[in-house]
Amino acid sequence: MNTKEIMSKLQAKYPGESEYLQAVQEVLESVEEVYNQHPEFEKAKIVERMVEPDRIFTFRVTWIDDAGEVQTNTGYRVQFNSAIGPYKGGLRFHRAVTPSMLKFLGFEQTFKNALTTLPMGGAKGGSDFDPVGKSNDEIMRFCQAFMTELWQCIGPDQDIPAGDVGVGGREIGYLYGMYKKLAREYNTGVLTGKGSTWGGSILRPEATGYGALYFTQNLLHKAGKDIAGCKLAISGFGNVAWGACKKATELGAKVIAISGPDGVCHIPDGIDAEMIDYMLDMRASNRNRVEDMATRFPEKAQFTAGKKAWSVACDIALPCAFQNELSADDAAELKANGCWCCCEVSNMGCQPDAIKYFQHNGVLFAPGKAVNAGGVATSGLEMTQNASHISWSGEEVDQKLHFIMKSIHEQCVKYGTQPDGSIDYVKGANIAGFMKVATAMLEQGII
Repeated sequence: MNTKEIMSKLQAKYPGESEYLQAVQEVLESVEEVYNQHPEFEKAKIVERMVEPDRIFTFRVTWIDDAGEVQTNTGYRVQFNSAIGPYKGGLRFHRAVTPSMLKFLGFEQTFKNALTTLPMGGAKGGSDFDPVGKSNDEIMRFCQAFMTELWQCIGPDQDIPAGDVGVGGREIGYLYGMYKKLAREYNTGVLTGKGSTWGGSILRPEATGYGALYFTQNLLHKAGKDIAGCKLAISGFGNVAWGACKKATELGAKVIAISGPDGVCHIPDGIDAEMIDYMLDMRASNRNRVEDMATRFPEKAQFTAGKKAWSVACDIALPCAFQNELSADDAAELKANGCWCCCEVSNMGCQPDAIKYFQHNGVLFAPGKAVNAGGVATSGLEMTQNASHISWSGEEVDQKLHFIMKSIHEQCVKYGTQPDGSIDYVKGANIAGFMKVATAMLEQGII
Protein backbone atom coordinates (compact mmCIF):
# COMPACT_ATOMS: atom_id res chain seq x y z
CA MET A 1 0.00 0.00 0.00
CA ASN A 2 1.20 3.47 -0.91
CA THR A 3 -0.67 5.94 1.31
CA LYS A 4 0.25 9.00 -0.77
CA GLU A 5 -0.96 7.34 -3.97
CA ILE A 6 -4.27 6.26 -2.44
CA MET A 7 -4.85 9.69 -0.88
CA SER A 8 -4.09 11.41 -4.19
CA LYS A 9 -6.80 9.35 -5.91
CA LEU A 10 -9.31 10.02 -3.13
CA GLN A 11 -8.60 13.75 -3.16
CA ALA A 12 -9.23 13.84 -6.90
CA LYS A 13 -12.42 11.81 -6.51
CA TYR A 14 -13.79 13.67 -3.48
CA PRO A 15 -12.54 17.27 -3.68
CA GLY A 16 -13.59 19.39 -0.75
CA GLU A 17 -14.46 16.47 1.55
CA SER A 18 -11.73 17.47 4.00
CA GLU A 19 -13.13 15.79 7.12
CA TYR A 20 -13.52 12.44 5.41
CA LEU A 21 -10.10 12.64 3.75
CA GLN A 22 -8.47 13.65 7.04
CA ALA A 23 -9.92 10.61 8.81
CA VAL A 24 -8.82 8.24 6.05
CA GLN A 25 -5.29 9.65 5.96
CA GLU A 26 -4.83 9.25 9.72
CA VAL A 27 -5.79 5.58 9.57
CA LEU A 28 -3.73 4.76 6.47
CA GLU A 29 -0.60 6.40 7.85
CA SER A 30 -0.97 4.38 11.05
CA VAL A 31 -1.51 1.00 9.39
CA GLU A 32 0.72 1.24 6.29
CA GLU A 33 3.68 -0.62 7.80
CA VAL A 34 1.53 -3.45 9.20
CA TYR A 35 -0.58 -3.62 6.03
CA ASN A 36 2.49 -4.12 3.87
CA GLN A 37 3.39 -7.17 5.93
CA HIS A 38 0.21 -8.85 4.64
CA PRO A 39 0.38 -9.34 0.86
CA GLU A 40 -3.01 -11.05 1.02
CA PHE A 41 -4.54 -7.68 2.01
CA GLU A 42 -2.95 -6.00 -0.99
CA LYS A 43 -4.09 -8.75 -3.38
CA ALA A 44 -7.69 -8.37 -2.17
CA LYS A 45 -7.45 -4.55 -2.32
CA ILE A 46 -8.68 -4.31 1.26
CA VAL A 47 -7.81 -0.63 1.71
CA GLU A 48 -9.33 0.45 -1.61
CA ARG A 49 -12.56 -1.28 -0.61
CA MET A 50 -12.49 -0.19 3.01
CA VAL A 51 -12.31 3.55 2.31
CA GLU A 52 -15.53 3.51 0.26
CA PRO A 53 -18.91 3.20 2.05
CA ASP A 54 -21.12 0.27 1.11
CA ARG A 55 -23.96 2.67 0.31
CA ILE A 56 -25.31 6.15 1.04
CA PHE A 57 -29.00 7.01 1.29
CA THR A 58 -30.02 10.64 0.72
CA PHE A 59 -33.62 11.77 1.13
CA ARG A 60 -35.84 14.83 1.52
CA VAL A 61 -37.45 15.44 4.92
CA THR A 62 -40.53 17.68 4.77
CA TRP A 63 -42.27 18.79 7.96
CA ILE A 64 -44.51 21.61 9.25
CA ASP A 65 -43.37 24.07 11.92
CA ASP A 66 -45.52 25.59 14.67
CA ALA A 67 -46.42 28.55 12.44
CA GLY A 68 -47.90 26.16 9.87
CA GLU A 69 -45.05 26.73 7.42
CA VAL A 70 -43.67 23.85 5.38
CA GLN A 71 -39.98 23.21 6.06
CA THR A 72 -37.59 21.01 4.07
CA ASN A 73 -34.32 19.43 5.21
CA THR A 74 -32.06 16.72 3.83
CA GLY A 75 -31.58 13.39 5.56
CA TYR A 76 -28.77 10.86 5.15
CA ARG A 77 -27.68 7.38 6.19
CA VAL A 78 -24.16 6.22 5.38
CA GLN A 79 -23.82 2.45 5.76
CA PHE A 80 -20.05 2.18 5.71
CA ASN A 81 -18.92 -1.36 6.54
CA SER A 82 -20.65 -4.51 7.82
CA ALA A 83 -17.71 -6.94 7.81
CA ILE A 84 -18.00 -7.78 11.52
CA GLY A 85 -21.68 -7.14 12.17
CA PRO A 86 -24.77 -5.13 11.22
CA TYR A 87 -24.30 -1.41 10.61
CA LYS A 88 -24.20 0.54 13.88
CA GLY A 89 -23.83 4.27 14.43
CA GLY A 90 -25.64 7.39 15.53
CA LEU A 91 -27.92 9.93 13.94
CA ARG A 92 -26.81 13.57 14.12
CA PHE A 93 -29.20 16.52 13.79
CA HIS A 94 -27.15 19.68 13.30
CA ARG A 95 -27.15 22.52 10.78
CA ALA A 96 -23.55 21.67 9.79
CA VAL A 97 -24.27 18.05 8.77
CA THR A 98 -22.99 17.18 5.28
CA PRO A 99 -22.34 13.92 3.41
CA SER A 100 -18.58 14.42 3.94
CA MET A 101 -19.07 14.74 7.70
CA LEU A 102 -21.18 11.60 7.86
CA LYS A 103 -18.74 9.64 5.70
CA PHE A 104 -15.89 10.50 8.04
CA LEU A 105 -18.00 9.63 11.08
CA GLY A 106 -19.09 6.32 9.52
CA PHE A 107 -15.48 5.49 8.61
CA GLU A 108 -14.34 6.23 12.18
CA GLN A 109 -17.30 4.30 13.59
CA THR A 110 -16.19 1.18 11.72
CA PHE A 111 -12.90 1.02 13.63
CA LYS A 112 -14.33 2.24 16.92
CA ASN A 113 -16.93 -0.53 16.87
CA ALA A 114 -14.25 -3.07 16.02
CA LEU A 115 -12.34 -2.05 19.17
CA THR A 116 -15.29 -2.78 21.47
CA THR A 117 -14.96 -6.60 21.10
CA LEU A 118 -18.65 -6.64 20.02
CA PRO A 119 -19.93 -7.68 16.54
CA MET A 120 -20.94 -4.31 15.06
CA GLY A 121 -20.24 -2.69 11.70
CA GLY A 122 -19.93 1.05 11.08
CA ALA A 123 -22.53 3.60 9.96
CA LYS A 124 -23.64 7.18 10.55
CA GLY A 125 -26.60 9.30 9.58
CA GLY A 126 -28.54 12.43 10.31
CA SER A 127 -29.81 15.67 8.86
CA ASP A 128 -29.02 19.37 8.50
CA PHE A 129 -32.08 20.02 10.71
CA ASP A 130 -31.14 22.45 13.51
CA PRO A 131 -32.92 21.59 16.78
CA VAL A 132 -31.75 24.80 18.49
CA GLY A 133 -34.77 26.95 19.28
CA LYS A 134 -37.28 24.37 18.06
CA SER A 135 -40.30 23.45 20.15
CA ASN A 136 -40.95 19.93 21.39
CA ASP A 137 -43.76 19.52 18.84
CA GLU A 138 -41.52 20.68 15.98
CA ILE A 139 -38.84 18.18 16.97
CA MET A 140 -41.45 15.42 17.14
CA ARG A 141 -42.83 16.25 13.70
CA PHE A 142 -39.35 16.38 12.20
CA CYS A 143 -38.37 13.01 13.74
CA GLN A 144 -41.55 11.42 12.42
CA ALA A 145 -40.94 12.78 8.93
CA PHE A 146 -37.30 11.65 9.04
CA MET A 147 -38.28 8.09 9.98
CA THR A 148 -40.84 7.80 7.18
CA GLU A 149 -37.87 7.84 4.79
CA LEU A 150 -35.39 5.83 6.86
CA TRP A 151 -37.45 2.95 8.23
CA GLN A 152 -37.06 0.51 5.33
CA CYS A 153 -33.24 0.86 5.43
CA ILE A 154 -32.82 -0.20 9.07
CA GLY A 155 -33.49 -3.24 11.25
CA PRO A 156 -31.99 -5.27 14.13
CA ASP A 157 -29.98 -7.48 11.76
CA GLN A 158 -29.37 -4.78 9.15
CA ASP A 159 -28.68 -1.32 10.59
CA ILE A 160 -29.23 -0.11 14.16
CA PRO A 161 -29.11 3.70 14.56
CA ALA A 162 -28.58 5.47 17.88
CA GLY A 163 -28.33 9.05 19.11
CA ASP A 164 -25.56 11.56 18.52
CA VAL A 165 -25.31 15.36 18.52
CA GLY A 166 -28.87 16.76 18.60
CA VAL A 167 -30.41 13.32 19.10
CA GLY A 168 -31.05 12.19 22.68
CA GLY A 169 -33.60 10.01 24.42
CA ARG A 170 -36.51 12.26 23.44
CA GLU A 171 -35.65 12.11 19.75
CA ILE A 172 -35.04 8.34 19.84
CA GLY A 173 -38.50 7.94 21.35
CA TYR A 174 -40.17 9.93 18.57
CA LEU A 175 -38.16 8.10 15.90
CA TYR A 176 -39.08 4.70 17.30
CA GLY A 177 -42.77 5.59 17.68
CA MET A 178 -42.98 6.31 13.96
CA TYR A 179 -40.90 3.23 13.07
CA LYS A 180 -43.30 1.03 15.05
CA LYS A 181 -46.29 2.55 13.27
CA LEU A 182 -44.79 2.10 9.79
CA ALA A 183 -43.28 -1.36 10.30
CA ARG A 184 -46.29 -2.62 12.26
CA GLU A 185 -44.07 -4.47 14.67
CA TYR A 186 -42.78 -3.87 18.17
CA ASN A 187 -39.08 -4.52 17.65
CA THR A 188 -37.09 -2.40 20.09
CA GLY A 189 -33.84 -3.79 18.66
CA VAL A 190 -34.06 -1.41 15.69
CA LEU A 191 -32.73 1.57 17.70
CA THR A 192 -30.54 1.99 20.77
CA GLY A 193 -30.58 4.76 23.34
CA LYS A 194 -34.19 3.94 24.17
CA GLY A 195 -36.03 4.72 27.39
CA SER A 196 -35.41 2.27 30.24
CA THR A 197 -39.11 1.26 30.34
CA TRP A 198 -39.18 0.03 26.73
CA GLY A 199 -35.95 -1.82 26.02
CA GLY A 200 -33.26 0.71 26.82
CA SER A 201 -30.09 -0.02 28.73
CA ILE A 202 -29.46 1.47 32.14
CA LEU A 203 -26.46 3.83 31.99
CA ARG A 204 -26.72 4.38 28.20
CA PRO A 205 -27.11 8.19 28.52
CA GLU A 206 -23.97 8.35 30.67
CA ALA A 207 -22.04 5.60 28.91
CA THR A 208 -19.86 7.61 26.51
CA GLY A 209 -18.73 9.94 29.29
CA TYR A 210 -18.29 7.10 31.78
CA GLY A 211 -16.33 5.01 29.29
CA ALA A 212 -14.10 7.97 28.44
CA LEU A 213 -13.16 8.36 32.10
CA TYR A 214 -12.51 4.62 32.48
CA PHE A 215 -10.18 4.76 29.47
CA THR A 216 -8.48 7.85 30.87
CA GLN A 217 -8.02 6.05 34.18
CA ASN A 218 -6.30 3.13 32.43
CA LEU A 219 -4.09 5.50 30.45
CA LEU A 220 -3.06 7.39 33.58
CA HIS A 221 -2.37 4.20 35.55
CA LYS A 222 -0.15 2.98 32.70
CA ALA A 223 1.74 6.29 32.96
CA GLY A 224 2.04 5.96 36.74
CA LYS A 225 -0.51 8.69 37.49
CA ASP A 226 -3.91 8.98 39.19
CA ILE A 227 -6.95 11.00 38.17
CA ALA A 228 -7.92 11.80 41.76
CA GLY A 229 -7.19 15.45 42.50
CA CYS A 230 -6.67 16.39 38.84
CA LYS A 231 -8.29 19.49 37.35
CA LEU A 232 -10.28 18.83 34.18
CA ALA A 233 -11.49 21.15 31.42
CA ILE A 234 -14.41 19.77 29.37
CA SER A 235 -16.04 21.14 26.22
CA GLY A 236 -19.77 20.84 25.73
CA PHE A 237 -22.68 20.21 28.08
CA GLY A 238 -24.67 17.50 26.30
CA ASN A 239 -25.01 13.85 27.31
CA VAL A 240 -21.33 13.08 26.71
CA ALA A 241 -19.98 15.99 28.75
CA TRP A 242 -22.63 15.37 31.42
CA GLY A 243 -21.56 11.73 31.82
CA ALA A 244 -17.89 12.74 31.86
CA CYS A 245 -18.54 15.32 34.60
CA LYS A 246 -20.46 12.78 36.69
CA LYS A 247 -17.81 10.09 36.50
CA ALA A 248 -14.83 12.44 36.83
CA THR A 249 -16.30 13.90 40.02
CA GLU A 250 -17.05 10.42 41.32
CA LEU A 251 -13.42 9.43 40.72
CA GLY A 252 -12.13 12.36 42.76
CA ALA A 253 -11.23 14.72 39.93
CA LYS A 254 -12.35 18.36 39.78
CA VAL A 255 -14.08 19.66 36.63
CA ILE A 256 -13.18 23.35 36.62
CA ALA A 257 -14.44 24.36 33.15
CA ILE A 258 -17.25 23.54 30.71
CA SER A 259 -17.85 25.37 27.46
CA GLY A 260 -20.39 25.95 24.71
CA PRO A 261 -20.61 27.85 21.42
CA ASP A 262 -21.13 31.10 23.33
CA GLY A 263 -18.11 30.84 25.67
CA VAL A 264 -16.76 29.10 28.77
CA CYS A 265 -17.84 28.74 32.40
CA HIS A 266 -14.96 28.66 34.86
CA ILE A 267 -15.89 26.75 38.03
CA PRO A 268 -12.93 27.27 40.38
CA ASP A 269 -14.11 24.90 43.12
CA GLY A 270 -15.20 22.21 40.69
CA ILE A 271 -18.61 21.30 39.33
CA ASP A 272 -20.95 19.79 41.94
CA ALA A 273 -23.93 17.42 41.78
CA GLU A 274 -26.51 20.21 41.53
CA MET A 275 -24.67 21.80 38.62
CA ILE A 276 -24.26 18.44 36.87
CA ASP A 277 -28.01 17.84 37.12
CA TYR A 278 -28.62 21.31 35.68
CA MET A 279 -26.63 20.35 32.56
CA LEU A 280 -29.61 18.15 31.60
CA ASP A 281 -31.91 21.19 31.74
CA MET A 282 -29.45 23.15 29.61
CA ARG A 283 -29.42 20.44 26.96
CA ALA A 284 -33.23 20.07 26.99
CA SER A 285 -33.78 23.84 26.64
CA ASN A 286 -32.44 23.86 23.04
CA ARG A 287 -30.83 27.24 23.81
CA ASN A 288 -27.28 25.88 23.37
CA ARG A 289 -25.87 28.44 25.84
CA VAL A 290 -23.35 27.53 28.54
CA GLU A 291 -23.88 31.01 30.03
CA ASP A 292 -27.07 29.60 31.55
CA MET A 293 -24.88 27.73 34.08
CA ALA A 294 -23.36 30.99 35.35
CA THR A 295 -26.77 32.64 35.42
CA ARG A 296 -28.19 29.78 37.50
CA PHE A 297 -25.15 29.52 39.82
CA PRO A 298 -23.54 32.98 39.84
CA GLU A 299 -21.68 32.29 43.09
CA LYS A 300 -20.00 29.16 41.67
CA ALA A 301 -19.36 29.82 37.96
CA GLN A 302 -17.95 32.74 35.98
CA PHE A 303 -18.86 33.03 32.29
CA THR A 304 -16.52 34.47 29.67
CA ALA A 305 -17.98 35.04 26.21
CA GLY A 306 -16.07 33.87 23.14
CA LYS A 307 -13.56 31.72 25.04
CA LYS A 308 -13.07 27.95 24.98
CA ALA A 309 -12.61 25.52 27.84
CA TRP A 310 -8.96 25.30 26.81
CA SER A 311 -8.35 28.86 28.04
CA VAL A 312 -8.69 27.65 31.65
CA ALA A 313 -5.58 26.18 33.33
CA CYS A 314 -6.06 22.44 33.88
CA ASP A 315 -4.27 19.09 34.13
CA ILE A 316 -6.46 17.13 31.70
CA ALA A 317 -8.45 18.31 28.68
CA LEU A 318 -11.48 16.35 27.48
CA PRO A 319 -12.95 17.56 24.16
CA CYS A 320 -16.57 16.32 24.33
CA ALA A 321 -18.44 18.55 21.88
CA PHE A 322 -17.72 18.44 18.13
CA GLN A 323 -15.13 17.48 15.53
CA ASN A 324 -12.08 19.67 14.98
CA GLU A 325 -12.96 21.74 18.03
CA LEU A 326 -9.40 21.84 19.44
CA SER A 327 -6.77 23.57 17.26
CA ALA A 328 -2.96 23.64 17.43
CA ASP A 329 -3.19 27.09 19.06
CA ASP A 330 -5.54 25.62 21.68
CA ALA A 331 -3.08 22.78 22.25
CA ALA A 332 -0.23 25.25 22.78
CA GLU A 333 -2.39 27.27 25.18
CA LEU A 334 -3.25 24.14 27.15
CA LYS A 335 0.40 23.12 27.37
CA ALA A 336 1.39 26.62 28.50
CA ASN A 337 -1.30 26.47 31.18
CA GLY A 338 0.03 23.20 32.61
CA CYS A 339 -2.08 20.59 30.80
CA TRP A 340 -0.26 17.25 30.52
CA CYS A 341 -3.00 14.96 29.15
CA CYS A 342 -5.71 15.20 26.48
CA CYS A 343 -8.18 12.40 25.85
CA GLU A 344 -10.32 13.07 22.79
CA VAL A 345 -13.92 12.17 23.62
CA SER A 346 -15.65 13.77 20.62
CA ASN A 347 -15.07 12.09 17.25
CA MET A 348 -11.95 13.66 15.71
CA GLY A 349 -12.30 16.47 18.26
CA CYS A 350 -8.69 17.56 17.80
CA GLN A 351 -7.33 18.92 14.56
CA PRO A 352 -4.33 16.99 13.12
CA ASP A 353 -1.85 19.75 14.01
CA ALA A 354 -3.15 19.75 17.59
CA ILE A 355 -2.54 16.01 17.88
CA LYS A 356 0.98 16.40 16.53
CA TYR A 357 1.63 19.23 18.97
CA PHE A 358 0.53 17.08 21.91
CA GLN A 359 2.59 14.10 20.77
CA HIS A 360 5.74 16.19 20.13
CA ASN A 361 5.51 18.15 23.37
CA GLY A 362 5.13 15.42 25.95
CA VAL A 363 1.35 15.63 26.43
CA LEU A 364 -0.36 12.26 26.83
CA PHE A 365 -2.92 11.88 24.04
CA ALA A 366 -5.54 9.29 23.09
CA PRO A 367 -7.95 9.43 20.10
CA GLY A 368 -11.73 9.45 20.12
CA LYS A 369 -12.19 6.07 18.44
CA ALA A 370 -10.70 4.51 21.58
CA VAL A 371 -11.73 6.98 24.27
CA ASN A 372 -15.39 7.41 23.35
CA ALA A 373 -16.16 3.80 22.40
CA GLY A 374 -18.04 3.27 25.68
CA GLY A 375 -21.22 4.73 24.21
CA VAL A 376 -21.47 2.38 21.26
CA ALA A 377 -20.26 -0.49 23.46
CA THR A 378 -23.22 0.05 25.77
CA SER A 379 -25.46 0.28 22.71
CA GLY A 380 -24.10 -3.14 21.77
CA LEU A 381 -25.01 -4.38 25.23
CA GLU A 382 -28.49 -2.92 24.74
CA MET A 383 -28.78 -4.86 21.46
CA THR A 384 -27.82 -8.04 23.33
CA GLN A 385 -30.48 -7.40 25.97
CA ASN A 386 -33.13 -6.75 23.31
CA ALA A 387 -32.24 -9.92 21.37
CA SER A 388 -32.13 -12.08 24.52
CA HIS A 389 -35.14 -10.49 26.24
CA ILE A 390 -33.09 -9.95 29.39
CA SER A 391 -32.40 -6.94 31.55
CA TRP A 392 -29.11 -6.20 33.32
CA SER A 393 -28.81 -4.00 36.36
CA GLY A 394 -26.88 -0.74 36.28
CA GLU A 395 -24.06 -2.41 38.20
CA GLU A 396 -23.85 -5.26 35.66
CA VAL A 397 -23.77 -2.84 32.71
CA ASP A 398 -21.10 -0.76 34.44
CA GLN A 399 -18.95 -3.84 35.05
CA LYS A 400 -19.20 -4.83 31.39
CA LEU A 401 -18.34 -1.25 30.35
CA HIS A 402 -15.30 -1.32 32.65
CA PHE A 403 -14.13 -4.56 31.03
CA ILE A 404 -14.63 -3.26 27.47
CA MET A 405 -12.75 -0.01 28.07
CA LYS A 406 -9.91 -1.92 29.77
CA SER A 407 -9.77 -4.24 26.75
CA ILE A 408 -9.67 -1.30 24.33
CA HIS A 409 -6.78 0.22 26.28
CA GLU A 410 -4.92 -3.09 26.20
CA GLN A 411 -5.34 -3.29 22.40
CA CYS A 412 -3.99 0.25 22.03
CA VAL A 413 -0.98 -0.64 24.16
CA LYS A 414 -0.38 -3.88 22.23
CA TYR A 415 -0.29 -2.23 18.81
CA GLY A 416 0.90 1.24 19.83
CA THR A 417 3.95 0.53 22.00
CA GLN A 418 7.02 2.08 20.37
CA PRO A 419 10.66 0.86 20.50
CA ASP A 420 11.45 3.43 23.22
CA GLY A 421 8.61 2.10 25.38
CA SER A 422 6.28 5.05 24.78
CA ILE A 423 2.72 4.40 23.57
CA ASP A 424 1.28 5.95 20.43
CA TYR A 425 -2.43 5.56 21.22
CA VAL A 426 -3.47 6.89 17.80
CA LYS A 427 -1.45 4.25 15.99
CA GLY A 428 -2.47 1.52 18.43
CA ALA A 429 -6.20 2.19 18.09
CA ASN A 430 -6.06 2.42 14.31
CA ILE A 431 -4.08 -0.80 13.83
CA ALA A 432 -6.20 -2.78 16.31
CA GLY A 433 -9.48 -1.76 14.66
CA PHE A 434 -8.14 -2.10 11.14
CA MET A 435 -6.77 -5.63 11.60
CA LYS A 436 -10.11 -6.92 12.87
CA VAL A 437 -12.11 -5.42 10.01
CA ALA A 438 -9.54 -6.29 7.34
CA THR A 439 -9.33 -9.91 8.43
CA ALA A 440 -13.13 -10.25 8.34
CA MET A 441 -13.29 -8.70 4.87
CA LEU A 442 -10.58 -11.04 3.59
CA GLU A 443 -12.33 -14.14 4.94
CA GLN A 444 -15.68 -13.12 3.39
CA GLY A 445 -14.34 -12.84 -0.14
CA ILE A 446 -14.56 -10.12 -2.78
CA ILE A 447 -18.02 -8.63 -2.30
